[in-house]
Amino acid sequence: MPDRDIQIVSNEAGEPTAVIVPIELWREITSDRETAYLLKSKTMKDRLLASLERRDGISLDEAAAKLGL
Repeated sequence: MPDRDIQIVSNEAGEPTAVIVPIELWREITSDRETAYLLKSKTMKDRLLASLERRDGISLDEAAAKLGL
């Protein structure tokens, strides 16, 4: 993604106060931040790694049926 897609917003004094970024980049940034936050905790890190190894589960339709939805 080219830097030109990022816009810097300045106040009246010309000081940068904010940025406008494409939504795809914003989602990537927030996802990376959330992952980093979760990985700070050993417990959450272990849970995330364990979830990657799980292969059993049920479909969305099965889950909805079990929940009566």
